[in-house]
Amino acid sequence: MSTDTTLRIALVVGSVRDRRIAGALADWLVTELDGYEGIRLDRIDLAEVDLPLPFARPDGTGSAIAHRLAAADGFLILTPEYNHSFPAAVKNAIDWHYGEWAYKPVGFVGYGGSGGIRAIEHLRAVFPELRATTVREAVLLALPWTRLGADGRYRPADGERGALTATVTELLWWARTLRAGRAATEQAGRAGRGADDGAVGDGGSADGAA
Repeated sequence: MSTDTTLRIALVVGSVRDRRIAGALADWLVTELDGYEGIRLDRIDLAEVDLPLPFARPDGTGSAIAHRLAAADGFLILTPEYNHSFPAAVKNAIDWHYGEWAYKPVGFVGYGGSGGIRAIEHLRAVFPELRATTVREAVLLALPWTRLGADGRYRPADGERGALTATVTELLWWARTLRAGRAATEQAGRAGRGADDGAVGDGGSADGAA
């Protein structure tokens, strides 16, 4: 088992529209997350990923990001809210993969007129089907376009940094816990396979004696 204690967190940017503020929000998240020790952040922008709907495979075959999702210990999904739900691009990325999400935690940063809360609630119903755990805390960025500075940078409202801290703290707790669980399961599986190999050898010897 690896002794590396660094947690790999994938920041999935869910908007693929040409005119979007997701880039500025993702930049803000990256800056904030840089202050956490012991994590390695991988920014996955779905606007830069080709996942054609007709070729979707639930096992990630042909996906350019499958290996990056598989390497992650947890996920932070940045999602806008469109018509009371999350974007089709996010659902497509979810459905292209399966095992990459399993037994890992997922946190959410939503944005929109109401902070993306309905998009997040819909996502909470999706991820358990993939055996992923969604964290209780979430970040809701309401009307974020009103807080973009002249330089294009996002200026968080009161309480948003605190919400992010609470969300990330919970996400990292689950990431450590579930990584240990996955490692223990993998180790037990290897031990079981070794025992099976030994049993086959013993059986061969007994047959020879008969």
